[in-house]
Amino acid sequence: MADTHAALTLSDLYLYPVKSLGGFRVPEAAVELRGLRHDRRWLLVDARGRFLTQRTLPAMALLHLEYAHNGFIVRHIQRPELKPLLVPFEAEHKGTQFVTVWDDMVFAYRGLREHDEWFSEALGQPCRLVHMPDAALRAADGGDARGLVSFADAYPFLLIGQASLDDLNSRLAEPVPMNRFRPNLVVHGAEAYAEDAWGSFAIGGNAFEGIRTCGRCVLITTNQQTAERTPEPLRTLAQYRTVGNHVMFGLNVVGPEAGLLRVGDALEVFSRRN
Repeated sequence: MADTHAALTLSDLYLYPVKSLGGFRVPEAAVELRGLRHDRRWLLVDARGRFLTQRTLPAMALLHLEYAHNGFIVRHIQRPELKPLLVPFEAEHKGTQFVTVWDDMVFAYRGLREHDEWFSEALGQPCRLVHMPDAALRAADGGDARGLVSFADAYPFLLIGQASLDDLNSRLAEPVPMNRFRPNLVVHGAEAYAEDAWGSFAIGGNAFEGIRTCGRCVLITTNQQTAERTPEPLRTLAQYRTVGNHVMFGLNVVGPEAGLLRVGDALEVFSRRN
């Protein structure tokens, strides 16, 4: 039976075209098997082909993206002398390599040499930009049969209720913005942490399934405007959102193979997880 206790709506949509770089809001987004179209299909790797993230390289937070006509513009928000870089929606097939994301080895297309040079200069270390083509197969959560995933950590979508962040901020001396948690889907109208229990639900008529709550790491302590780190909000979350050895915040989600989401879409919950 549908949950009719509150009017639930999709209040924000976020895209992160390059894994671990700055994301941005969009008013609508196409849904694909791996998640939102263009979400985390680009990746930065080191000289060994190992993925790079803000966990070990917080300066990645200073590289912000925005839509352009034929791709994305990347800017270093603290180094205006670096000319903004255009990254296309997809890489041309001019070279391939295997890269590693956690325990997964993933087939990827290489970006252009000027991409590698720009990011190496911006981050102060050698790195390479690669793109996940449609031919690459990476199962959700390292083998979950419920779908494919891009270069995202585990699942195609991350959903957070706005009330959950509001509750967390009520416990903090200095509130933090939603961008600390890098969700794709933000929901308005639910009680704090209600999303933890959602099983099957629909957004704008598109069917989704909640798989498990999301374990959080040091990344959420990184200020996305300065790259500075403090103990919060991880320290406070650990006081009341710890399950086993993991601090939980947000819901990992799988969705349909195709669809369209718009900010303002209604959300309807049909079942709850045990």
